[in-house]
Amino acid sequence: MQDPRIMPLELSKYTFGVGDRFTHQARAQLQAFVQIAEKGVEVTPVWNKSNREHLIIGSEPDGVREAAAAAVAALGWERGYHVDADHINLETVDRFLDASDFYTVDVADAIGEPASKAEQDEFVNRHPELVGEIRIAGIAQPFVTTREEIAGIIGKYALAVREAGRIYRHIAGRRDEASFATEVSMDETDQPQTPPELLVILAALADEGVPLQTIAPKFTGRFNKGVDYVGDLAQFEQEFRDDLAVIAHAVQEYALPGNLKLSVHSGSDKFSIYAPIRRALQDFDAGLHLKTAGTTWLEELIGLAEAGGSGLELAKEIYREALIHREALCGPYATVIDIDLAKLPTAEDVAAWDGERFAAALRHQPSDPRYNADLRQLLHVGFKIAANLGERYLAALREHEEVIAKNVTSNLYERHLKPLFIGNAI
Repeated sequence: MQDPRIMPLELSKYTFGVGDRFTHQARAQLQAFVQIAEKGVEVTPVWNKSNREHLIIGSEPDGVREAAAAAVAALGWERGYHVDADHINLETVDRFLDASDFYTVDVADAIGEPASKAEQDEFVNRHPELVGEIRIAGIAQPFVTTREEIAGIIGKYALAVREAGRIYRHIAGRRDEASFATEVSMDETDQPQTPPELLVILAALADEGVPLQTIAPKFTGRFNKGVDYVGDLAQFEQEFRDDLAVIAHAVQEYALPGNLKLSVHSGSDKFSIYAPIRRALQDFDAGLHLKTAGTTWLEELIGLAEAGGSGLELAKEIYREALIHREALCGPYATVIDIDLAKLPTAEDVAAWDGERFAAALRHQPSDPRYNADLRQLLHVGFKIAANLGERYLAALREHEEVIAKNVTSNLYERHLKPLFIGNAI
């Protein structure tokens, strides 16, 4: 188990991950956190950017830290903030060591790699409390497990847990352990983790000495990029509540950090799950980490379209190129997008749109008949097109900063922070 003398950097109760693909919107993003703080709710911003995104854009992790620090200074933000090395592994983590203080340790690829029977037996012998009837406060019916079932679960997850330990120790060996927080991510896998599986995983992570403060399991349903949740909301809410209860139980049972909380990797804009999440957090008095990385990039495009003139023409050009390179853009995200090609407007159709029409097609307002979820998904994964434009795109962001910033702030506050932590989604 984790050495109680080692105290990791402590995250606040509510943390919210925001992506900024081109590191131009940190100030506009932070303004949304200022607004919710003025309503009496403290939510800590976490700027996240993955290694894949850095490689596509040609950026460095230091740039994320610098943009965040500049925004904090400009707005006089006196509360905390973090920079997340998003979805790192042992091969990619080193470039983030100087810039990041939050590490999303992704071990999904190791799930399902079978552990030896000896390792399974050793775990079950060490944890007899996991066999039989397990009563957990907040879950109506007890879990009833057999020795074989627990052995099967740890057989599925043991190597992933061990990999999380290797990555954590690699970071801790190069940074002061009090200077960073750790998340373990298991969401990018085929099957959701059941509550009994989550309990076994947390027991194993405690054995491994990983002082994780957030854990990102996979939930039932589709978390497609840039669009709303697709699935049974009642089932999601029950899973979310059961996971909150399991986490509270594991904290007490295995001496994990007291502020350990669920992390939801939303893929951006899962508006329909926000009310169920808010209810559950209130009932359990629990914390939350939620990521909505790609939203800001789309708000940049919306702002360019609304600006008209050269901004609108650039947005149209990006869509046209995204259509041409659709297969290459969508390939890496094939499991988290569902695009109906028949519903994508042609480049010729879009060429005739004015700025309002383009913005309406892209802005995530399902009640608007002009909204096009397929176009939105394509552009969500199409940021490589803008990256290839280099200075042309960045210059457009600077030229139209005012309208873009307004969209970025409003989107984060009105559609995300407010519904999650206050209510009254728009």
